[in-house]
Amino acid sequence: MTDNEPDLLNNLIQPARLTSVVDIGANPIDGEPPYKAMLKRRLCTVVGFEPQDEALAELNARKSDLESYYHYVVGNGHKAKLRLCQIPGMTSLLLPDQNALSHFPKFAEWGRVVSEHPVQTRRLDDIAEIRDLDFLKIDVQGSELAVFGSGRQKLKQAVAIQTEVSFLCLYKDQPTFGDIDTELRKQGFIPHAFTAINRRMIAPLSDPSNPYAAMNQLLEADIVYVRNFMRPADMTVEQLKHLAMISHHCYRSFDLASNCIHHLIARKSIPDQSIHDYMASIQLPSR
Repeated sequence: MTDNEPDLLNNLIQPARLTSVVDIGANPIDGEPPYKAMLKRRLCTVVGFEPQDEALAELNARKSDLESYYHYVVGNGHKAKLRLCQIPGMTSLLLPDQNALSHFPKFAEWGRVVSEHPVQTRRLDDIAEIRDLDFLKIDVQGSELAVFGSGRQKLKQAVAIQTEVSFLCLYKDQPTFGDIDTELRKQGFIPHAFTAINRRMIAPLSDPSNPYAAMNQLLEADIVYVRNFMRPADMTVEQLKHLAMISHHCYRSFDLASNCIHHLIARKSIPDQSIHDYMASIQLPSR
């Protein structure tokens, strides 16, 4: 499908509005965001937040009319210090733990704080620029739990969250994967997929030619949580529609999208033929 072609799924289920994406920590250093295909096809809007000046300038320089970016630090609403590190990807409100970093080649160097800046964080629930929130992508180097805790009202509308989680704490007082999993389950989400798993080699063993070399040790991962599809009665018709759109376009989770279509048909929200039309349009992965 080209970017200008009509989107079959969108035509089948006809959401009342474009899918609303919120991207916290929108720094584009990690490549294309998962919602890029939706954005190119004009199926979503994006409200993004990025406190690093250079990254924000880059985002604004290349944004479309469907995107808005703000120089906000999203957190628990308290005053804090933004700690800029040697590499931008490790910048955080938390203090890097040099003991933990020393166990992995190059990390102590990368996590060296080069400057600190006082900031006033904003609670997710208090940000007026967010009118709707269907899909939250977040990468804030250890402050994820604070954001989830400050956004419980807005997250009631959300149907998908992609977040970074840590198996080992590289920052002081950093919540672990278990902490984040517990919070998101309390808010009605369940794990759906890992999109990336970050492993590293344990010091003193290292590969001088490749600082990213790894064996088995888990550090971090990007994980997708979705609104619990096993309790479809807890979702509105519009939530089911946006979950279908996100599942299909962002993750190729055609099974989850089909499940949403099935429930939409059961609620008489879309024609019975929709599930057959959708299934005929997708290509299932081969074994």
